[in-house]
Amino acid sequence: MKAALVVFLKEVKENLRDRKTVVNALVMGPLLGPVFFAIMMGFIINKQLDSAEKPLVLPVIGAEHAPNLVGWLVQQGVEIAPAPADAEQAIRDRKARAVLVIPADFGDYWRKGQTAQVQVLFDSSDQDGRAPKSRIGALLEAYGSQQSALRVAARGLHPALLSPLVVADRDLASTQQRAGQLLGFLPYLLVLGAFLGGMYLAIDTTAGERERQSLEPLLANPATRADIVLGKLGATAGFAMASMMLSLVAFAIAFQHIPLERLGMRIDFGPGLILRAGLLMVPLVMCFAALQTIVAAYAKSYREAQTYLSLLMLVPMLPSVILMINPMKGELWMSAVPLLSQNVLVMALARGEAVALADFALSFGASLALAVGLVWVAIRIYHREQLAVSA
Repeated sequence: MKAALVVFLKEVKENLRDRKTVVNALVMGPLLGPVFFAIMMGFIINKQLDSAEKPLVLPVIGAEHAPNLVGWLVQQGVEIAPAPADAEQAIRDRKARAVLVIPADFGDYWRKGQTAQVQVLFDSSDQDGRAPKSRIGALLEAYGSQQSALRVAARGLHPALLSPLVVADRDLASTQQRAGQLLGFLPYLLVLGAFLGGMYLAIDTTAGERERQSLEPLLANPATRADIVLGKLGATAGFAMASMMLSLVAFAIAFQHIPLERLGMRIDFGPGLILRAGLLMVPLVMCFAALQTIVAAYAKSYREAQTYLSLLMLVPMLPSVILMINPMKGELWMSAVPLLSQNVLVMALARGEAVALADFALSFGASLALAVGLVWVAIRIYHREQLAVSA
């Protein structure tokens, strides 16, 4: 194993000298995703909440036909604005987010006790117009319920007759479980970070050395092929783990700057979560390192290996994308499926749910067994003499 350690130190030292590898593996990959996510989520949350809290300006067409309704809206804090000359064009031009239209016959229907109709003009494709539209709808519904109760009471009936059923919502999700909805992307980014963190080093230690004709002298040393492969895989897996752990730490820092408390959410992204998620990903990182080395060994050049591994990167991302689109409840059999188990269990950890020791052990063991098999394949490939021959 001393020879494997020497090869490990050699590969780490050489790749630390390569600024491109260091930047891609230890800077851009781990930091870009968390920073972008924190900025994006902070902007979206603040924008949506500010839109919901600021005074609602509502242009009204035909305000004179329903003075009581308009007066009630003013009492609720709505600022009534003059009607635009062309309401539909004003909404399309984003000069107005929503316009209330009260028809001329509104008063006639109202006085007869019949159902009166109003229109709310809006553009569903305008994201900034969704919050005002929802607020207007809620206000009009509240006004209708209030007037309906008054009509029933005027006829000597109890207003409760209009509400034979009342639904009381009780949310059993904790504040961290609600915040977990925002973390559906976390397993995806961890898998991606682990794959990218070691990809360039795996290419350089195999296809790169073949291209530079430095692999043949290395294989001519008295060290066994197994020691050489283990040293290279150790360096690749080490870079990948470092990249992934830096990504987890960056997310922990990023979540401290996202105003989730304004949404009634909380995320406990502390050292416990980081260590458990990192430990769960260790055998998967080993699988990636061995698989990347195997693929790079069949490439004739650095560029060709980069092309192959860029395409291969789509495969590890598939379970993450599928689970983001169609979330599934974790079951025991999933823990025995490498890659799928990491996605399911990391998501459970992020939601603050307890992960059974059996699930954790089964995921770790199944992924480790796959990693051992891939390492064996990589060692067998290194026994091929044509591996040392450059194209």
